[in-house]
Amino acid sequence: MSVSSTTTGVPPGPYDNHAKGMLIAACGVLVLSFDALLIRLADSSSYNVTFWRGAFTCLATGLLCLYWRKRQRWPTTPALWLGGIAIASLYGVNTWLFVYSISHTNTANTVVILASSPLFAALFSRLLLGERVLQRTLVAIAVSVLGVLVVFAGSESAASQWLGDIAALVLAASMGMMFTLLRRFQALPRLPIIAMAGAIAALISWPLATPLTLAPASYGWLALMGLIQIPLATILIMTAPRYLPSTEVSLFLLLETVLGPIWVWLLLGETTSIHTLVGGTAILGAISVNTWLALRRAPGNAAVA
Repeated sequence: MSVSSTTTGVPPGPYDNHAKGMLIAACGVLVLSFDALLIRLADSSSYNVTFWRGAFTCLATGLLCLYWRKRQRWPTTPALWLGGIAIASLYGVNTWLFVYSISHTNTANTVVILASSPLFAALFSRLLLGERVLQRTLVAIAVSVLGVLVVFAGSESAASQWLGDIAALVLAASMGMMFTLLRRFQALPRLPIIAMAGAIAALISWPLATPLTLAPASYGWLALMGLIQIPLATILIMTAPRYLPSTEVSLFLLLETVLGPIWVWLLLGETTSIHTLVGGTAILGAISVNTWLALRRAPGNAAVA
């Protein structure tokens, strides 16, 4: 029978923290994987969806900030404030990029291209944090990039789909930077950042949105997305970099590559091209192997420490 660290007073070791981080990241991505389905069900323009998604997210996390205001830690230095603003701005822009991409290309294309974010996370982590990227992670990134190239090769020639694919690629780069900054500024409170990001997303889309013209059912799906799904998933994903390198956290987003299109296919019947299936299979294999190797090697590392 195992004894928890809370009863022994012994702090968790590297393996405990690594396993905890992987569990948090996996749960966050599972919740997030319903994102594309909810966007499809909302059945409105990308600007309307982004506006209400951002507004509802800001409302939900803002209320949580007020409820937990006595336990909330605020930035104590100008550097932390700037880091928090940068992360919130990136996340706000990411919200619009994701909704725009989902609205202009196939769901599978968006999530598969987004899976290239580990490449950018590794680059930014190396440049900004000086973190060494493990060989197994580099191999997983290489396989992921090949998968993204396969998806691009199968894209239709329509300009709108290409714009959706490009938006997903820009989103992947921005996500990589966001995860790196989250690891750099680990002391930042997550809830205020998410609330600020929601407000930024709403403000970005407001000039081109018509938020009061949606069908009644659309408001229900958007409320579910903004009030529950997005805040919960974001809190979990933004907490994971406290225990894992940003590159490994972004690798967990690859799970959405498989799960997101599955939910859309099961409920809405949206089909996936053979190119996307091949690319997605390669990416899923990459994250599976990388995660297995991380779990297998972590106990030995903990013993050495």
